[in-house]
Amino acid sequence: MSEFRILIADDSAVHRRLLERTLARKSYSIHVASDGREALEIFDRERPDLVITDCVMPEPTGIELCRHIRAAQSPYTYIIMLTSVRDKENVVTGLAAGTDDYLTKPFHDGELLARVEVGRRWIDLQRQLESKNRLLEELALTDALTGLPNRRAIEGWAEHQLAAAARHGFSFWVALIDLDHFKKVNDKHGHEAGDTVLKKFGEILKENTRSADISGRIGGEEFLHVVTHADDASVALVLERTRAQFAAQQFTFGGSEVAVTASFGVAGFSGTTAPLLGDLVSRADSALYRAKRLGRNRIEIEPWLHT
Repeated sequence: MSEFRILIADDSAVHRRLLERTLARKSYSIHVASDGREALEIFDRERPDLVITDCVMPEPTGIELCRHIRAAQSPYTYIIMLTSVRDKENVVTGLAAGTDDYLTKPFHDGELLARVEVGRRWIDLQRQLESKNRLLEELALTDALTGLPNRRAIEGWAEHQLAAAARHGFSFWVALIDLDHFKKVNDKHGHEAGDTVLKKFGEILKENTRSADISGRIGGEEFLHVVTHADDASVALVLERTRAQFAAQQFTFGGSEVAVTASFGVAGFSGTTAPLLGDLVSRADSALYRAKRLGRNRIEIEPWLHT
C-alpha cells in the first residue's frame, strides 16, 4: 500500500501528542480527533486503514465508535483500543464490539509501533485477498478469449431485467448469433485463426452494445445479445450494424484473404409476466435456424411473445 492512513481518537491532548509523535517516525498519513463525534466524521470522510481510539471518551465512546466502524465494514479497518491497566472489563467489551487489538496506557513507543505494523500487515493481506476475490469473480463471469460476459453473467443479468421489463412495460429482445461456416476456418487455417475471428467478432459486438444492454459469448462460435427498450425497427438496426461490420471484415491467414459472416435469430417479449430466458433463447434459436436455411449472413426475427 502506498499510503497507510491512521485515525487517532483521544480526548486527552497529552495522549494525542504522544501518539502523533511516535507514529511520525513512520510514513503514515495521520488524522486526529479530540472526541468521538469528530472521530465519526473523520472516519466517514476518510475511511482510514487503522484506527487507534481511547476506550473512554465523551459520546460516542471508543466502543461505540468501534461498533460504527464495524457496521460500515467496507473496506475493513483495523482497530486498536487504548485502555488503562485497571480497565479490563472494557477490553472484553471492546473485543466483543470488533476491536482487533488493544494497548494499555501508558504505552511503550516500540510496542505501539509494533502493534500498528501488525495491523498494517493484516490490512495489506486483506486488500490482496479482496483483490484476488474480485479477479476470481470477474473471471467466473467473463469469457477468457473475447473478454465478453459469459453465459452465467448474461443469465444473472437477464433474470433481473426480465422481471423489470414485465413490471415496467419495456421491451426485451434476445438475439442468438452464430458465425457461419466457422468450422471451415478452424479446419483450413487452424484454431489460432479461429480465435482471431472470435475475438474480432467480440470487439464488433461490444462496440454495438449499449450500456443498458448486454452481449457475450455463450460457447463455441455462439454469441448472445440482449437489447432492451427498443422497437422492432430499432433492434433490427442495431443488429444489422453488427452483421454488416463483421461481414466487411477481411482476415488474412497464410496469405489468403478470408471473410466470415454471422447469422442472427431474434425473439422479443412484451407483457406483464416475464418468460424464462431459456424460452426466449429457444425462440431465437428457431429464428437462427431459419436464417441459416435461407442462406446465412442475415437476421431473422420471431413474432413477439406476448404474456
